[in-house]
Amino acid sequence: MVRTQADPGFSAPEPISEAAATATAGALASQHGRTRATPLQLLISALVPGGGHLFRGEWVSGMTLLVTWGILLSIASLSAGRITEVFAADRVPMDGILAVATLTVLIVGLWAWALYDLRVRAARARKLHGDSQWAIAARHFRRNRLAMAGMVVMLLLYLVTLLTPLISPYDPTAQGDIVMSRYLAPSAEHLMGTDKFGRDILSRVLYGARISLTIGFVAVGISVVLGLAVGALAGYFGKWTDSVLMRFTDMMLAFPRLVLLIVVIALFEPSIWLVVLVLGVTGWMSVARIVRGEVLSLREREFVQAARVLGMSDARIILRHIIPNTLAPVIVYTTLGIGNTILVEASLSFLGLGVQPPTPSWGNMISDGRDALITAWWIATFPGLAIVATVTAFNLLGDGLRDALDPRLRT
Repeated sequence: MVRTQADPGFSAPEPISEAAATATAGALASQHGRTRATPLQLLISALVPGGGHLFRGEWVSGMTLLVTWGILLSIASLSAGRITEVFAADRVPMDGILAVATLTVLIVGLWAWALYDLRVRAARARKLHGDSQWAIAARHFRRNRLAMAGMVVMLLLYLVTLLTPLISPYDPTAQGDIVMSRYLAPSAEHLMGTDKFGRDILSRVLYGARISLTIGFVAVGISVVLGLAVGALAGYFGKWTDSVLMRFTDMMLAFPRLVLLIVVIALFEPSIWLVVLVLGVTGWMSVARIVRGEVLSLREREFVQAARVLGMSDARIILRHIIPNTLAPVIVYTTLGIGNTILVEASLSFLGLGVQPPTPSWGNMISDGRDALITAWWIATFPGLAIVATVTAFNLLGDGLRDALDPRLRT
């Protein structure tokens, strides 16, 4: 039996006051998200990024923002003279402009993010909605601490390479007094010592990171583009196209890559761009086979059949519908391939077929220090440790992406 207002036993609910409604909304906001930031907290965060977070009791976020802000301001103040030299030169160097632009973007971006995190994200309650596969993968990736550590190290490495002209203590190719400055052990003046020509090892490691990481990134980019094209065409069209492209891929795989690299580079004058091109052209076969396997499965799916029925061209189907669905394994291969490419480049430079002196590279620095491993161990040790840390970071990142993007490996 349903009671109505005319029924004597019916009691209407008491009206909710405005204060109670506000308190209830605040409780729901605190339950599903973060409470709204006050004007004082926003003012503190505008003056000192991270201060507003500390005032709210968010110690991890606040200290991270505050320490990062302090590091960026320290770099800007210590490199003020170099920034002036960059723009005062008759011919402004491109790497100097890139370094100044990167530092400016980092400072402004950190300040804007601190305000955005308080003003927008703190007031935004979580909404219940369905997650996409990419969102689920991102959530699983964030839970993998080793993968997150690898990503942080990778980002720091690339930021250091961009800021190298501002943070490098010396010119990497400048030779000092060979009698007085050669083979100096690590000290306060030279944190990683000097080599046989009196050149600062720390400066050469920083500039060598630019060479090695750039070669790895660009070469893998070339490999991924070629592999995507060959694998997508072979898997989608099949028949004689698949046979020709895959037999050519098998033929390329039959050649030992290092031997092929040595032969090609030995026939031409070694240079950075030749190394990049050769590494990219000789590394696409694995990507092609991975993409081909994915496309063979995707081309029979219902959404591809529907696209054909709607009259879409083969190029549109491949570019808009098939290739985006093959990116998960390709992303994993890219992160793992960059570390492997850095090792190959270091091997070529060690053999004298890669980056040529006096341009610093981690490989040729290790080659320079192999004759003095006992008396001057620091020459080869520090670039070797840089290679180990970089490759380990990329491998951890690749393993984390593989576990996050593959639903069968999620735990």
